[in-house]
Amino acid sequence: MSAATGAAPGSAAPVRAAVLGSGSWGTTFAMVLADAGCDVTLWGRDEAVARSVGDDRRNEKYLPGVELPVMAGTTDAAEALAGASLVVVAIPSQVSRATLEGLAHLVEPDAVVVSLMKGVELTTDKRMSQVVSEALGVPAERVAVVSGPNLAPEIAARQPTATVVASTSDETARFVATACANGYFRPYTNDDVVGVELCGAVKNIIALAVGMAQGRGFGWNTTATLITRGLVEITRLGLALGAEVETFSGLAGMGDLVATCASPLSRNHTLGKHLGQGLSLEEALKVTGGTAEGVKSSQSVLELAGKHGIDMPITAGVVGVLSGALPLSELAVALLSRPQKSEGVY
Repeated sequence: MSAATGAAPGSAAPVRAAVLGSGSWGTTFAMVLADAGCDVTLWGRDEAVARSVGDDRRNEKYLPGVELPVMAGTTDAAEALAGASLVVVAIPSQVSRATLEGLAHLVEPDAVVVSLMKGVELTTDKRMSQVVSEALGVPAERVAVVSGPNLAPEIAARQPTATVVASTSDETARFVATACANGYFRPYTNDDVVGVELCGAVKNIIALAVGMAQGRGFGWNTTATLITRGLVEITRLGLALGAEVETFSGLAGMGDLVATCASPLSRNHTLGKHLGQGLSLEEALKVTGGTAEGVKSSQSVLELAGKHGIDMPITAGVVGVLSGALPLSELAVALLSRPQKSEGVY
């Protein structure tokens, strides 16, 4: 498959991109950008990973067996961000503000910033694009978010997929889409930042619920019920916050929800399954490995819903199980014993 050229509009020079976060998704997206023709530097705190990315074209810690395209790896943020017109953030959502505030002075004045993070910030209930904008001092029109059915191991294997690049600025969205478009990665632009981000945050919580159900031995009827009613919860909250209804049936909505809830490659689904099989949260986190964003975001999403008077029973059930307030054995009963009503979003 041929790669597109990741060049800035009106310029033959490749886009200089810095990717902050050398975990599986950060490394994979760095690969996507490099395959699209960008000049990429991957930043992370692990010296061994950075050295291996640059010298061996490998990140065996997070993407074992994957040969990466040519890119630089570093633990020096100043080196990564120098001259970068595109800055991609792929770090755990709940530590992103503190990390980014320390790097704000290194970001080029006109850089476009992309959030790959999925979550809602604890204590503030803010979406990740809002956190990025505040922490780096970048105006909203130069911030974009990327979300869709994008399981990192499949993209790292260069399997075809599509995604959504959302920004309040069409120019910003098109710039990011051009920078990451290649023969296996197809971006679509969208101006519904609120909807795209809420889909990315809440689908992780629904995936936890699906994993819990499957871990307890429930089958596809239960899975389908949780996915479809989970989409209702996502849509309900999104519409209350001003999102566009079309977003929820698209790649960032139903597309990402299905991939995250159905695939064993999803960390949130896998962690939920371990919980359903009887592991404690601490044990499940250890066995799953990596970051399962839905665990911490579930509480902030529920708080955000409460502020707007939105009923999210699956999310509330997941929060109850994770906090220990609701025994997992009672989750299904709690959901099925709710008052009967007409099917719909409202």
